[in-house]
Amino acid sequence: MHNPGDATAAVICGIGAALPSRVVSNAELCTRLDTTDEWIRSRTGISFRHVTGADSSTEDLAVQAAEQALAVAGATSVEAVVLATTTPDRCCPAAAPAVASRLGLTGVPAIDLAAGCTGFLYGLATAVGFISSRTANAVLIIGVDRLSTLPARDDRTTVPLFGDGAGAMVLRRGRLEDDGAIGPVVLGSDGTQAELIQAAHPGSLQMQGAEVFRHAVDRMTSACAQAVAAVGWCMNDIDRLVPHQANARITSFVARQLEVPDSRVLGNVDLVGNTGAASIPLLLAQSASDDRLQAGQRVLLTAFGAGLTWGAVTLTWPELAS
Repeated sequence: MHNPGDATAAVICGIGAALPSRVVSNAELCTRLDTTDEWIRSRTGISFRHVTGADSSTEDLAVQAAEQALAVAGATSVEAVVLATTTPDRCCPAAAPAVASRLGLTGVPAIDLAAGCTGFLYGLATAVGFISSRTANAVLIIGVDRLSTLPARDDRTTVPLFGDGAGAMVLRRGRLEDDGAIGPVVLGSDGTQAELIQAAHPGSLQMQGAEVFRHAVDRMTSACAQAVAAVGWCMNDIDRLVPHQANARITSFVARQLEVPDSRVLGNVDLVGNTGAASIPLLLAQSASDDRLQAGQRVLLTAFGAGLTWGAVTLTWPELAS
């Protein structure tokens, strides 16, 4: 007779994050943009964001977050690296092999993937696939973006939204019953709406805000419902909702649609802005560090991004080394 506890699962054993040292306030943006602090905060909930300088790269941030995640996991090696980003330092070659080698992981499979702000969840599903197929026993996933490079410098509607950052997670082979086991990952896309968020090159970002807002709320809400149902939970079981930090209004609407109380919703958009694929792991790392996220809590992750792409997944947060 099959024992569910014997089933292979991908289990979280390490988490890390990295932010550039330079912090840009709304007040600083207002010196060059036709906007105000009140206008930005009332529409986005954002007060600050971190941005990279000329001396820092996407790969630099990825390495910093990965080193922290590996240290928490007590790991010196993994057997695969998955890196999610919309803003690689170059078109070719991919960033993942370079990041892997800088971490002392030359020789392991390392791939980039691009799924907008949903990139980390797509990376999570990819890592689960490596483990469930027995291709790897441990996988490092990195979400990293420098989204501050995408808007035109004088675009008052998009510049305030974006910041730079990285988050990383180490997954190990384990059992479905383990805390930290990743539940079924619900993913989706709709390329017919690609024009809603697009950038041909840095400084060219175009975004149709009202339509993006509507799709984000609808898609994240639907994906969350599917992910919760897939593990036999109900929304009342959710201790922490961890949404991609696009802006505070989207988070509020999603939580309201799901009937998750504000007290159970994690956020950091006020201090870091929208960090793209880094958003979820960055928020997880910060929340675990300041005890907003604790072992044994049932967690629901969800994201929405360019593509359009979206996703959600559940897990029970594990006890991690500090």
